[in-house]
Amino acid sequence: MGARLMPWVIAFGGMVVLMVSNGLIISGITAFDESLINEFGWARGDLKFRDLITLLLTGLVAPFIGVLIDRLGVRLLLIVGALLLSGAYFAYSQIASLTHIYLIHLVFAAVLVACGLNVAVIMVSRWFVTHRGTAIGIALVGTSLGGVLFPPLITGLIAQHGWRETFQLIALAPIALLMIGIFLARSPQEWGMQPLGSGSAGTDARAQGDSGDLTLRQSLRTTSFWALATVASLTFYCMLGVISSLRLHLQDLGADPAAASKGFAWMMTMALIGKFLFGFLADRLNQRVVFLCNLLVMMGGAFLLASMQPTWTFWATTLFGLGWGGLYTMLQIQAVNNFGLSHAGKILGVITLLDATSGGIGSWLTNQLFARHQSYELSYQIMAGLMVLAFFAALLVRRPSRTG
Repeated sequence: MGARLMPWVIAFGGMVVLMVSNGLIISGITAFDESLINEFGWARGDLKFRDLITLLLTGLVAPFIGVLIDRLGVRLLLIVGALLLSGAYFAYSQIASLTHIYLIHLVFAAVLVACGLNVAVIMVSRWFVTHRGTAIGIALVGTSLGGVLFPPLITGLIAQHGWRETFQLIALAPIALLMIGIFLARSPQEWGMQPLGSGSAGTDARAQGDSGDLTLRQSLRTTSFWALATVASLTFYCMLGVISSLRLHLQDLGADPAAASKGFAWMMTMALIGKFLFGFLADRLNQRVVFLCNLLVMMGGAFLLASMQPTWTFWATTLFGLGWGGLYTMLQIQAVNNFGLSHAGKILGVITLLDATSGGIGSWLTNQLFARHQSYELSYQIMAGLMVLAFFAALLVRRPSRTG
């Protein structure tokens, strides 16, 4: 396979990894919510506590997995993650209590660190010096593509086979991760190749991963790192809060389950477009300007959601999805380009510790507030305020110089 084609194959491989792992754990699992609530009578907040478990543990483990990524590579992690995800989905078909669900979501956390965002971003980034923003955007499209494909698919399967058998059928999907881990997840050097754009005139040292890279300790001393981590934490609270509530919120507004799934899929489609679009723009325009504009788009969607007006639902999900999708890409680009690749596993791991914890709190607290107020209005108003704070934090994100 040609040296110029292989990096793009890896980018699309990263897209499949995130489509399956994030698609099943973050968005696809929500398609089972109504069935579980109807059968067991659980409160929304109690059910959504599973998300806090998954994301909190993901965050706590991520820095340590980052060390393994930097030292061992991504191949073994992908293979283990695929097997765990398949087993966990099958186990879901046998649940009889919330305790069973909480235990399964401990396994989901392991899957997210083994074959989730950080692994996919590093796998793809190592193949690119130029066009890295576009490549990361392609890979991160997978997180939204999973949200577009799996919820409607799962909703249809539940209608035909019931929720337990549907879990068993979907447990076959991680085979795709296993194949990528076995056959594709290798570095350019293992294939006897160089990253796309390596040695090109005009590419800076940090992008190529040499001595211009910052260590984790050096990164932690910079204002830019903590500003970026703040943006990630605040926006992930909003992202996961909306993901966990939107389908149920649309049904509260009068939509049937199929229409609510379509509304959710529309937001994920917009996120899919945003991930590629903003990554593409970041390769061609000032990255900092693109980053700030991205936040403004997501902020607009958050304010429209907070209005609680059914007539604004289409535009709210459109803007929020576009902004969220683009931000998902831009956060990774900012981290890799500002701090370098040599220690990216550890750096992204620490950011994941913060944003995953915040995202888990967002998912859980959003539904706890619903239990108290029987409305998502206060939750969405909180998200709108957090997006304003995230924008001001983003103003402080700049490429730091190396310190001793």
